[in-house]
Amino acid sequence: MRSKTDLLQGTLDLLILKTLALGPRHGWGIAQRLQQISDEVLQVNQGSLYPALHRLEQQGLLTASWGSSDNNRQAKFYALTNAGRRQLDAETAHWTRMSTAIARVLAAT
Repeated sequence: MRSKTDLLQGTLDLLILKTLALGPRHGWGIAQRLQQISDEVLQVNQGSLYPALHRLEQQGLLTASWGSSDNNRQAKFYALTNAGRRQLDAETAHWTRMSTAIARVLAAT
């Protein structure tokens, strides 16, 4: 049994986009929100999170701007672009199709 929850490739991007659909957040806030919503099951390390944020920004799915965090430190805040919202919709539809198909296979007797 695995001691850590490993995310499927591409799943982290979807989770980041979904988290940012709720409003702009800095990297640490994204990681904390994912951990909170998943009842502590999903724990995203910085070595995975920040490269994903940078990649999504380069793809035009996110914008980034500097601001002050809750503890008055400078932090880079990320927000969805219109292209990011469209990508979120497409990836959510794909994930729903795939998870339904996997559930059918697991339920088969």
